[in-house]
Amino acid sequence: MSKKTIATAHAPNAIGTYSQAVIAGGFVYVSGQIGLDPLSMRLVDGGIEAQAHCVFRNLRAIAEAAGSSLAQAVRVTIYLLDLDQFGRVNEIMAEYFPQPYPSRATVEVSRLPREAELEVDAILLADSA
Repeated sequence: MSKKTIATAHAPNAIGTYSQAVIAGGFVYVSGQIGLDPLSMRLVDGGIEAQAHCVFRNLRAIAEAAGSSLAQAVRVTIYLLDLDQFGRVNEIMAEYFPQPYPSRATVEVSRLPREAELEVDAILLADSA
């Protein structure tokens, strides 16, 4: 099985030894995204709501660069600093992902890169057709 890496200027550059996404075996594996503005590479201002919108826009940009879409998501994992924010993040996610929603796990963590309040990764079907 071959793999292809995905990179787009419409999402933040990787801040470590990873790719924005990898296509393999008919799936797109999107690396965890935090609320970094793709141009400035700085965490967006405005707290968890602004970060959540930024995260889902970044995920969408990577999905589209891979020839897929968030509608093709089969699995999403959300990492939150504060599980009390689950409801608001859930509402924001619904603005970006159409039904039927992907399977999902949400985990409270003690710390995230760049002091972000959430991180989200995803697995998508590789073909948006």
